[in-house]
Amino acid sequence: MQHQDIVFHGILKHVPWAVVDRHVEQYDADRDPRALEAKPHLIAMLYAQFCGLRSLRDIETGLRSHAGKLYHLGCDTISKSALSTANASRPVEVFGGLLSALMVQLQRVYRRKIGDCVRLIDSTSVRLSRLSGHWATFSSAVCGAKAHIVYDPDADQPLYLMVTPANVNDITAAKQMPIEVGATYVFDLGYYDYGWWATLDQANCRIVTRLKTNTPFAIIEDRPVPPGSSIRSDRTGYLPKRLAASRNNPMSGLVREVQVVIETGKVLRIFTNDLTANAQQIADLYKRRWAIELFFRWVKQTLKIDHFLGTSENAVRIQITVALIAFLLLRLAYDANRIAQSPLAFARLIQANLMHRRPIAELLQKPSPPNPEPQQAIFDFGASATRAAQRRRASRAGVMIEKAA
Repeated sequence: MQHQDIVFHGILKHVPWAVVDRHVEQYDADRDPRALEAKPHLIAMLYAQFCGLRSLRDIETGLRSHAGKLYHLGCDTISKSALSTANASRPVEVFGGLLSALMVQLQRVYRRKIGDCVRLIDSTSVRLSRLSGHWATFSSAVCGAKAHIVYDPDADQPLYLMVTPANVNDITAAKQMPIEVGATYVFDLGYYDYGWWATLDQANCRIVTRLKTNTPFAIIEDRPVPPGSSIRSDRTGYLPKRLAASRNNPMSGLVREVQVVIETGKVLRIFTNDLTANAQQIADLYKRRWAIELFFRWVKQTLKIDHFLGTSENAVRIQITVALIAFLLLRLAYDANRIAQSPLAFARLIQANLMHRRPIAELLQKPSPPNPEPQQAIFDFGASATRAAQRRRASRAGVMIEKAA
């Protein structure tokens, strides 16, 4: 019988295993021969993401129920204790390196001029149990972690991930993010830091963000606005020259404020260092920030980062990293097959058929009927048969005639 790979195998084809092997060697991640190796560890965690499993025992039971299909994946049945140990001890950089490689792999499809690149920056919080309180305490009653993301809305993919305890300020994480010279950065009030804005400005980046309602703005020019639009004002001017009695504002150049009325009637003060684009373009750029919120919702509803399989910082980082790896693998498989109307519909289709033996491209096609059983060949040598064979054949024919009579 011809072998047919399962759907999960088709998803894993997009994993650059050479990258995983290189990081395993770099961080000596498989130094203990008795422990779970990196490849089956990753496969088990991806299996949990695609199936929405909520515990280590669920993963152990699920893999055991499909034991006959795991060999061609490069995996085997895994005990929950081995998986727990691997989550707590394996360097998260092994999976972080794979995540970075997949980001680059998907980004190649969407090559654009750097001046046209938009980067959305935001974070999302996840709640943890009190067992994670030794590293993720947010308040006396709440423990949590944050995933800080740089997101490309045109490619619909994350470009950078940093996981921190929930009490780490967004701007603290942003200052450690790499800066792409000449790109457009869009972010909200959580990144209100004139020093960081000045760093972006010096890298020739376009900044689109909000001003606080009480931020002074010294107006130099009041530009005309189109009548009947949501643009209320378009002004150039300067931010406050001093931040405190002994400190100058590093963002001291000529900048711009565009006031926009949104659907609720609220007026937003949009700040930018772009003095040439029209006001509506600036307002539309800030509105694109909603795309990263939709991305966070997609990940939380489709993948598994609302319930964690471990309580240690390393286990939480691994699970969030693998969730984004799962997202990118689904995107790569979706782009390669295009059998569903949207990435979300494709993700649901994969989840429903993950362990079935079918090509991904044929998941929406009617299964072909099984091949009929081959019949035993009948040999008739005719006149060349021996006399003994002819007598036996005639004798059997006579018996059949008598029985029929």
